[in-house]
Amino acid sequence: MKSISIYIALLLVLIGCNDEPSLQKYFVENSDNKDFVAVDVSPSILKLDQMKLTAEQTKALKSFDKMNVLAFKCNGKNQAQFETERAKVNAILKEEKYQQLMKFGSGKDGASVSFVGEDEHINEFVVYANKAENGFAIVRVLGKDMSPTAIMNMISMLKDSKLNLDQFKPLQELMSK
Repeated sequence: MKSISIYIALLLVLIGCNDEPSLQKYFVENSDNKDFVAVDVSPSILKLDQMKLTAEQTKALKSFDKMNVLAFKCNGKNQAQFETERAKVNAILKEEKYQQLMKFGSGKDGASVSFVGEDEHINEFVVYANKAENGFAIVRVLGKDMSPTAIMNMISMLKDSKLNLDQFKPLQELMSK
């Protein structure tokens, strides 16, 4: 009996050590890399007056857990690394679990919006934008049972919030190149 439980534990460890690339692993592997800028945002950054929220906005806010941003800063010295990193991200986003909603741009420059989950039970929205001169950015909006409507409500709440933009200075610098 004891040996069976050891085999089951070993099997669970092996299953848990999945080597497939994922955005989560990509973020973890690159968050301390000098060529990347990483920002994590929680709903508390919005500084919203809870009393003034509509029922839809409250529901949207409750479905939102956090947002992770990872951006690669491209410069004249790391163009080859930029191409390599961009290829890695493109390969991850082609995995079956990422369902593409929209794509903008042409050629190698552009943006896309994808999601993980089902239409009204989305666990992750991914916005990916890249431009050869500046680099690329990946925004992961993580939550529980999010919907496209909830994301639109979150965007509208961003406009009304007293957002502290200091957290986003590294990204602003990246985009102002």
